[in-house]
Formats: sequence, C-alpha cells, structure tokens
Amino acid sequence: MAVCTGLIVANLYYCQPLIVLIANEFKIPEASAGTITYLTQAGYAIGLFFMVPLGDKLERKKQILITTFASVIALLIAATAKSFLILQIASLLIGITSIVPQLILPLAASLSTPEQRGKVIGTIMSGLLVGILLSRTLSGFIGEVLGWRSMFYIAAGICLLIFFVIQSKFPVNKPQFQGTYGQLIQSLFTLIKTQPVLREATAINVFSFAQFGAFWTTMVLLLSGEPFHFNSATIGLFGIVGASGALAAPLVGKIGDKGNSRIAVGYGCLLILISFLIFYFSIESVIGIAIGIVFIDIGIQGVHISNQTRVYSLLPEARNRLNTVFMSFSFLGTAAGSAYGLLLWKLGGWHAVTIGCMVLSALSLTVYGLTYKSKSKKQKAQID
Repeated sequence: MAVCTGLIVANLYYCQPLIVLIANEFKIPEASAGTITYLTQAGYAIGLFFMVPLGDKLERKKQILITTFASVIALLIAATAKSFLILQIASLLIGITSIVPQLILPLAASLSTPEQRGKVIGTIMSGLLVGILLSRTLSGFIGEVLGWRSMFYIAAGICLLIFFVIQSKFPVNKPQFQGTYGQLIQSLFTLIKTQPVLREATAINVFSFAQFGAFWTTMVLLLSGEPFHFNSATIGLFGIVGASGALAAPLVGKIGDKGNSRIAVGYGCLLILISFLIFYFSIESVIGIAIGIVFIDIGIQGVHISNQTRVYSLLPEARNRLNTVFMSFSFLGTAAGSAYGLLLWKLGGWHAVTIGCMVLSALSLTVYGLTYKSKSKKQKAQID
C-alpha cells in the first residue's frame, strides 16, 4: 500500500521541475507555466471532495481500480497535449484522478488495530512522502534527458502497472454507509459542524500545506535563475534531500500511538517556521536551501501524520468522509499556496515568498495556540 500510494501521488508533482521546459516549448512566461502546479492541486482537492466520500458507500478496491485507470488516461492526455490549454485541462484531470492514496489510507486504517493505527498510517505516509519528493528528482532527470512529455508517458505506464498490482494484492473491503450520494455529501458538512478536532486539524493543515506548495513551486524559479542557473535535472535532485526527511514518518506515527499527536503538531508547526527563516537567508546558498528542505519536510510530516491520526480516531464508520474534509481542504491549501507563492514571487522575489510563508506559519501557530487554550478552559470547567 505504501509503494502504490507513493507512486500514484507522484503524479501531482512531476510537473514542478518541468515548468521551465514547458514554458520554453509553448513560448510562455515561466510564471504562467507554473499555473499547472496549482491546477493539479486544485483538481486533487475536487477529487477528494466529490470522490473520496464514495469509499464509505462503494466497495473500496473497485473504486481504487477505476480511479487508477482513469489516471492513466489523464496522464496520456498531458503527454500528447498540443496546446498549453489542453495541458492545463489535463493537469486538472491528473489531480482529480490521483486521489487513490486518500482511498488507500482509510482502507489501511480500517484494517489496522487502534494500537497500531498511527504506526500503519505513518508507514504508508512515508511511502506517500517519498513519492512526493522523489517524483521531482525523477521528473527533473527525465525532463532534461528525454523531454517533459516522456515523463507523463512513463507515469502512465507506472499507473497501469499499479492497476494490476492492486487488482492482485488488495483485499476487498465492504462499505458501511447505506444512504444516498446526496446524503453522503451532506454528511461532510455535518462532520465539520460537529467535530471540533476535525476543524482544528484541518485549519492547521491548510496553512501548513499552503507553505509547502508555495515553497516547492517558487523554488524551481529561484534555482533556475540567478545565481544558480540549474537545469531541471539538478533542481530535481533537491527532492532527494527532502526524501531523507520522510524516514521520520513512522516515528511520528509511533508518537501518535502513545497519545502525543497534538504535541507533535505543535513541534511540526515550529519546524516549518524555522525552515522559512533558513530559506530567507539562503537566497544564494545551496547548503542553506538543503537544510531548510529537511526542516520543512519533517515539519510537514509532524503536522500532517499527527493530525491525520487524530482525525481517523474520531468516527470509524466515517473515515473516508473525515479524510475527505481533512485532505480536500489541505490540498486546497496547497493549490492556494502555489498561487500565493507565484504572486509573491512576482511582487518581490524569494524574500517576499519566505516572508509571506512566515505569516502563514504564524497563523497556523495561532490556531494551535487558541484551540489549546480553549481545550484547557473546557477541561478546567469540567473539573470545577
């Protein structure tokens, strides 16, 4: 499951090191080519909101297979796009059909015991995070050697292979929700209204993912320009640096199993803030950028895995829907963050991006602090 999750989520990030190559082929500004990054993330959020809830109603393995095959088609459309508009549409479709990891995670959670759930989620998340980060390395290398279209052809082949692996290896998992699709979607808003932990975890994730999206989108523009002038293959190598931080995912999951998930969220938020302080002073330093990448990736894991473990513990019968709310808003945060980062880049370059992301860090820590204070007051009132 971890391998399949990593290979499929990679579809969302192949485009990032290819922005310069795509801009050159279609003769458009690099910032304009960058729009495919947030269109892909926006498509992912759409798929999460409208398709992932069906995992509580449909047989999960069947839904995973159908969605994986649809991803193959979307990737082939991108590979053969004759205009940038077609590539933009294909990017949106790639995002919509790459939701398989968010169907696998609730399936894994339902198959694990409560005592092991955090560790299981952490293990699968390590696969997902390695897929996110190494996808950039693979994409940058393939783009430089074979051209950007080849990356999408290869991705389609990978997804087709995964389709047969899932068909052979995944267990059948029966749903529990008996209502209509309309009731299923309506219940999402009921969950938002009635689950304060879900609201808190989602809000913190939105701000954290926005920083993640802003950094990885604008980093390509920084490293391709003065003073670095790196090609797509070299830019992609920075994904390896981030992937080393993914080894922390199972450890974060174990911390969650010991009942310390919320503490890990706070430390994760602080690490992300520290990473942007490092990035601010590393506008001409490869070593500084590499150190910052390790900090931001470990921080994101601390926030995301811990929050996800907390959310999955709420209502076992509604895990797909809880995951829908949690992840769709998180990836809307990523999409908004990518657009936010590109806007800040146009306004003031790298320093504007880092300062803008530190503002988002302050907002995530504010939400964390306010909800912690609110909980403490509630607990004191209950004791009194």
